[in-house]
Amino acid sequence: MRDYFAEPPKFGERFFRHRYRMSKRLFLKIVGDIEAQYSYFQQHTDAKNRQGFSPIQKCTSAIKQLSIGEPSDNFDEYLCMANRTSRKCLINFCDAVINIYRREFLHRPTSHDIVMIQQPHEARHHLPGTLGSLDCTHVEWRYCPRSLKGQYTRGDHKVPTIMIEAVASQDLWIWHSFFGPPGSNNDINVLNQSPLYDMVRNGTAPNSSFIVRGRYYKRGYLLTDGIYPRWSMFVKAYPHPVDPKEKKFKRVQEAARKDIERVLVFLRENGRFWSARFVFTI
Repeated sequence: MRDYFAEPPKFGERFFRHRYRMSKRLFLKIVGDIEAQYSYFQQHTDAKNRQGFSPIQKCTSAIKQLSIGEPSDNFDEYLCMANRTSRKCLINFCDAVINIYRREFLHRPTSHDIVMIQQPHEARHHLPGTLGSLDCTHVEWRYCPRSLKGQYTRGDHKVPTIMIEAVASQDLWIWHSFFGPPGSNNDINVLNQSPLYDMVRNGTAPNSSFIVRGRYYKRGYLLTDGIYPRWSMFVKAYPHPVDPKEKKFKRVQEAARKDIERVLVFLRENGRFWSARFVFTI
């Protein structure tokens, strides 16, 4: 508490953002929302009149495990929290966040969301009409149940892995994710099973049209790498650019795709600690 939440704190906002991967204001808002709705995160007194862990301690343990991949037994000295308690904090924290914020964040983009995605992306990367970046990765699943190891182990990976497909916007909002199909998968196999374009096929997708230099385009597009098929909704970099304009576009496209690469690095670092219950909850 003295390090970050006392007045004045020992470490400032810059250190807090670096170690918690979020601002102090956002962290305290999450803690307040969870504490108000879940009794587990409220501070209680035991039979000997001793104070239990505070909501900030429990949320700090969960966020440390999620943000930087620290193991649950790494807080026995700093937070005085046992391994089992840290794991329980993580599970309850994930359930609480999903239940509280699912209506706001765990949904497909609406027409308003699309505008809020396209405008900042154009301002930052100078690519009008972009809905984000699409990519897949293998995430090591350390706590895979023994009954599922055969389905989620590939020949080129000696440990069980989960293939995750994700779309992330420039502010790292993951507005689409799909994972779980067993077997030997690559980006194409996962895309064919993914519900990414179900709304487009059903005719219920929100309007994502845009205009560039007077030319009208019916749908927005996603930035992808070279393995994906040549669809009108995918924009890939030139494999062998020769013209200066092609070289510039390749540089801009690859810079914009750093957003999804940051997301996938986070998933790879933390996915190995997921339990079967946590995976199926998501």
